[in-house]
Amino acid sequence: MELLQKLINAFGPSGNETAVRSLIMKEIKPYVDKMRIDGFGNLVAHKKGKGQKVMLAAHMDEIALMVKRIEENGFLRLSPIGGIDALSLLGQNVFIFSPGGKFVCNGVVSFPELHEGMEITKQPKMDDLYVDTGLNKSETKKLGIEIGYYIIPSHTYKNLGNKKVFTGKALDDRVGCYILMEIAKKVKNPKVDLYLVFTVQEEMGLYGAKTSVYEINPVWGIAVDVTDAHDSDVRGELSIGSGPYITVKDAEMLSNLALDDWLKKIAKKKKIPYQLEVSDFGTTDATSMMLSRKGIPSTAISIAVRNIHSTVGISHMDDVDNTIKLLTELLKNPPKISV
Repeated sequence: MELLQKLINAFGPSGNETAVRSLIMKEIKPYVDKMRIDGFGNLVAHKKGKGQKVMLAAHMDEIALMVKRIEENGFLRLSPIGGIDALSLLGQNVFIFSPGGKFVCNGVVSFPELHEGMEITKQPKMDDLYVDTGLNKSETKKLGIEIGYYIIPSHTYKNLGNKKVFTGKALDDRVGCYILMEIAKKVKNPKVDLYLVFTVQEEMGLYGAKTSVYEINPVWGIAVDVTDAHDSDVRGELSIGSGPYITVKDAEMLSNLALDDWLKKIAKKKKIPYQLEVSDFGTTDATSMMLSRKGIPSTAISIAVRNIHSTVGISHMDDVDNTIKLLTELLKNPPKISV
């Protein structure tokens, strides 16, 4: 799991995915025919093959925070990058980084009631929170901290009691990036013309996929991402460790039926566990693929993550491995999709 650990721990908020991209490029270079960085910052890796042009996408960026104001007492006010839950940030240790990714100092997320030990009577909102760096305003200025600096919670990859269960920041979507990297290594002489795309700024609006899919123009595409686990009660529906989710519907997309049926058929034949997801919340890069040009048949395969809108996500390695198996088998026996 060393590679997955490196990916999860890497600095890579939306708009600054350079370190993650460099890590991926170095790792997969021997296994792809060609790599390029497009004008928006997406990494496009090409494995030449016969057959239809196919795109698999996973996003490199992570949810984070940005300094939007520096108070007279030195506290840093926050702007969220992506969908991050304010409640999950309380009391967290964070790193302050320059826009170029240089570490500046540590901080702690707080708000007045926590700060002064008062009773907390209402759930704080993002506007109530600030980062205490232990510095006053003039001291933050001496360190060079400015509006637009990144704030990244300091959680790193760890295994829990079950060694197959792991936690950390940026599971969304470094897990997907890891899966695509393993596909690059495992799939030899593909029966499709395969494009593995590591996208940018998904958390801000699926932006990277919009530009990359337009240029590639695949016949069909799959987003590899993460999604909510629903196993907090005894029902254990859509749980970690029970197989990847095949998306039927999310908040913005109805998946291509032919692709979903083909995935289910392969999973059953190869005895790969899977789960079906119908969700009213969130979406993936598959939405951008689906709406490109004249329309591209698309779906999403996702890994279940507990605490998904936080920086302490929890997931299961069996789901990761089974997703790699499912996609590998799919590419050995790809569907012929026509619009």
